Amino acid sequence: MDIRIGCGYDVHALADGLRLVLCGIEVPHTKGCVAHSDGDVAIHAICDAMLGALALGDIGKLFPDSDAKYKGIDSTLLLKEVIELVRYKGYDVSNIDCTIAMQRPKLRPHIDAMRVRLSEVVGIAIDRVSVKATTTEHLGFEGREEGVSTTAVVLLIAQ
Repeated sequence: MDIRIGCGYDVHALADGLRLVLCGIEVPHTKGCVAHSDGDVAIHAICDAMLGALALGDIGKLFPDSDAKYKGIDSTLLLKEVIELVRYKGYDVSNIDCTIAMQRPKLRPHIDAMRVRLSEVVGIAIDRVSVKATTTEHLGFEGREEGVSTTAVVLLIAQ
């Protein structure tokens, strides 16, 4: 069996008055991610995990922030494009596991919706999508509410 494992990591600064979008879901908060796109740090990490599993570089290589067509883009569209590339290369997504680190807001009330959204976009069963959230106990940039980070791991299986 031909399998590939990829690990992704992304970070965005937080700023007042911006939308906070995580896993394709808008989360009510006073701060949002500073980014060229919609700043969905979770989807960016998932994309990087998939691209890494296939040794295709990272999200910045595929969707450069110097390209105006990606300004403010919905990151689910980027994920859909990465999924198309994964399938073109002969693989299917077996499962996704990601962890979002930020102090506030509490994400537990939104995690089920995030899992559903990722399941829909990627085209896999919801029991193959894990989204977890953690605070950093007020430590580091996440704990000081300066930013948010996400790690993601994916397993790809040859078709």
